[in-house]
Parts: sequence; C-alpha cells; structure tokens
Amino acid sequence: MSITAGCRVTMHYALRLQDGMEADSSFSEEPVTFVMGDETLDKGLELALFGLRPGSRQTLTLMPGQAFGERHQDAIRWLDISTFPAGISPEPGQIIGFTDEQGQEIPAAVLEVLDDRVKVDFNHPLAGREIVFEVEILEVEYPPLDEE
Repeated sequence: MSITAGCRVTMHYALRLQDGMEADSSFSEEPVTFVMGDETLDKGLELALFGLRPGSRQTLTLMPGQAFGERHQDAIRWLDISTFPAGISPEPGQIIGFTDEQGQEIPAAVLEVLDDRVKVDFNHPLAGREIVFEVEILEVEYPPLDEE
C-alpha cells in the first residue's frame, strides 16, 4: 500500500537545515499520524511522501519553494505594542503567537522593539531555507470505501 491522497499515514520525520542543525524531529518521540491532504504537513512535504510504502525511509533536500516557501518582505511588519497581550513585554528573538481572522494561531518572531512599536516577522521560521526532510513510513491506511 503506497501513500496516496486521503490515506492515513503514521511516520517518523526529521527536518534539518543544510548545516545539519535539527529544526524538528519525531524520531526520539511518538510517531506522527495524519491524513494526506488535511494540511497537517506543508504541501511540499506531503508531495515528498506520495508513493512511499510502510518500511520506506527517505531523505530529500527540498528547496525553499518546495517546503516552507520563500521569505516575503511584506510579512515583516511594525505593530503598536498595544496589540500584544497584556503582560507580554516583547523582546528581540522572542516568538509570540497571534490569532488571524480564521482563529488560527500564527507565530511571529520579534525582530526589534522601539518605544511603543515592535517589528515582527510573520514568515515561517524555515522560509527561504533549504530543508533536509527525512521520513520513515511506519503505516499507511486507506480510507474505507463508501458502501451504497
């Protein structure tokens, strides 16, 4: 059974930068389970899984456009400090979660603080970088067929 759209996939994965620095990994934790197409994974990461089978282990280098996208200058904005939750004092390097119009949480990195303004970067932290994506497929389940 190879991975196709709608399959339930259980796997281990690792995301590394080109220099080998690990950004995220499940290999020393519980495996992740998701349905292909449910937006758990970035679309580029999902595409790398199509056709793999249980027992497959693969390591791919994904260019920025294939994984988390390019960095966009318009995703860097100055915000009034009053837009931050009470009790939070933004500092450069800090990651703060914001909520978008659909109620989804969006992380942003604080770049600079000037008086009552804060410069934040809403780009994904891995945007604009080549990513080494390692996967080990543990299980693939097809969705049940509808009975008529």
